Amino acid sequence: MSLSGALSNALSGLTVAGRAASVVSSNISNALNDGYGRRELEISTRQTGSYGGVMINGVVRHVDSRLVGDWRAAGSDVAYAETNAKFFKRMEGLTGTPEDSGSLSGRMATFENALISSAARPDLPERLNGVLIAAKDLAEGFTSANDGIQKIREEADSEIAATVERANALLQQVQSLNISISKEKNTGGQTASLMDHRQAVIDELSEIVPVIEAPRGNGTLALYTPGGAILIDGTAAKLEFSRTNTITANMTRGNGLLSGLTINGVGVNTDSATGPVSGGRLGALFEIRDTLAVESQANLDTAARDMIERFQDAGMDTTRAPGDPGLFTDSGFTFAAADEVGISGRIEVNAIVDPDKGGETWHLRAGLGAATPGSAGESTLLNDMMEALSARRVPTSAVFGSTGISAAGLASSLESIVGARRNHSEQNLSFASTKESELQERLLADGVDTDEEMQRILLIEQTYAANARIVQTVESMIDMLMRI
Repeated sequence: MSLSGALSNALSGLTVAGRAASVVSSNISNALNDGYGRRELEISTRQTGSYGGVMINGVVRHVDSRLVGDWRAAGSDVAYAETNAKFFKRMEGLTGTPEDSGSLSGRMATFENALISSAARPDLPERLNGVLIAAKDLAEGFTSANDGIQKIREEADSEIAATVERANALLQQVQSLNISISKEKNTGGQTASLMDHRQAVIDELSEIVPVIEAPRGNGTLALYTPGGAILIDGTAAKLEFSRTNTITANMTRGNGLLSGLTINGVGVNTDSATGPVSGGRLGALFEIRDTLAVESQANLDTAARDMIERFQDAGMDTTRAPGDPGLFTDSGFTFAAADEVGISGRIEVNAIVDPDKGGETWHLRAGLGAATPGSAGESTLLNDMMEALSARRVPTSAVFGSTGISAAGLASSLESIVGARRNHSEQNLSFASTKESELQERLLADGVDTDEEMQRILLIEQTYAANARIVQTVESMIDMLMRI
């Protein structure tokens, strides 16, 4: 081999060693970064005339696409479960737990105790006032829970709007990165960094809505949802949603008072577990606004309706005229069964027993329709009220069963339902988080191994030193020839 050939070979080796060191350094520095794909320098034998050496073919990015897909799906499940768990935790805060004196069952017990105390001494105004305070506190428990549910729905609606906006921005980024990667492929450029960025963008998108990758030409990707919605295939899809600032109990997507979701102008189903955008944070937010919160509202309305009807029955308080409201009213009026939706937000104590509204507390003893206070020792109506609370009535909602239940039992059952669903949602979150963590560990294990990369650095140093030695030897030989 000629000196020039040896020098050429050594210089090519130095070039490859330098580039390999750069690739390994990048691997080590990004070992813990999500979305980073391990790089490896691809080289081959160079044949240029009588010269040999090595040449760089490019940098290969190693990623297990199937494992990444499984990890993204697990991340979508975590986002979905986490959003639902937060909802049920908030719901439990609204209804309270049995041991909480401020819960619905706690307020119910306070009201019942106030009736017992007043029935024992109906002549004491302070005990009648205690019944009024407890009744108002109970009604407030229903209305505050109702208001809390509507606030949750409003917040979910607002989050849907923000999430849709973010999803559109991420889809536009994927489209732009697809174009850039394709251009780099066509011009022989490096695409590894662009692919890392695209993977990170899709990772974030997968938390919003589950995605499936489909490879296209020149390194580009198409994205679909497991439900069949096309998010990007050449051109990014456009998701649209209209936010509603104020939501009341009667407003639903079904009656057209709340916005649904459209993809490229076509409405999609957001209710079904197998819908086009089911799963992920977006699916959970729609489920909260349109299903879970609505179901919770219905259960709360059932308990509020039961309370009103117990005191509105014709047999309760004969001093009332037919059709007059009882102790608890629908915004001051008689409750009608057809108006159950939202009754928990309208329940009030009859103004006739409230001095702050021009009434008198002695009506609790003498009757809501009584013209005079009557006998101070009369406790018949107060005892009837206690019996009304303990009477077993069949709830209007099948979720509470088909057998009779007392008012306190119904309140406790409502809290138990919320508590059970909160516990179930936290179990789902724990399972989803564990699965995601295990897949992430596998993904990291499949990624950059810093020990292996350090071994490569040592080999690269040796290769560099060997080629550098050849260059020095050739230089010395050329100097000797020049001195001859």
